[in-house]
Amino acid sequence: MSDAPATADLDRIKRMIPHRDPFLMIDAVTDIKNGEFAIGRKAVTGKEYFFEGHFPGRPIMPGVLIVEAMAQTAAVLVVQTLDMVDQGKLVYFMTVDKTKFRAPVEPVADLELHVTVQRSKGRVWKFDGIGKVGEKTVAQAEFSAMIVDPE
Repeated sequence: MSDAPATADLDRIKRMIPHRDPFLMIDAVTDIKNGEFAIGRKAVTGKEYFFEGHFPGRPIMPGVLIVEAMAQTAAVLVVQTLDMVDQGKLVYFMTVDKTKFRAPVEPVADLELHVTVQRSKGRVWKFDGIGKVGEKTVAQAEFSAMIVDPE
């Protein structure tokens, strides 16, 4: 097995998590180190549905959607780590803590989502997340999630 980080393009992401447009908040995961970290990407184009109302004349990506993009990146990391591709598992938010929004994300931007595993125990995982545009940190959060079977 290679020590090189794995990747997930949009098609693979759709095999890993159930999110779909308009709520799929990541386009790719460019680096996945099983059980350790992942880096997700979202090309913020300005054509996203939420810019119509947030805010007219001054489009800004809602902070909660940046955190959601972190969580989706974390879900891809978990599914990859546990080799659960195509198994239809869900990863649900349990907590969101220590969230800070440092700068607005405006179109056109390449949003990077750096997610690191703090710990995992059974079906529960805890993460640190940092959103960046270039070298600038735009958001950070600590969050936990649980793997569940769909009903």
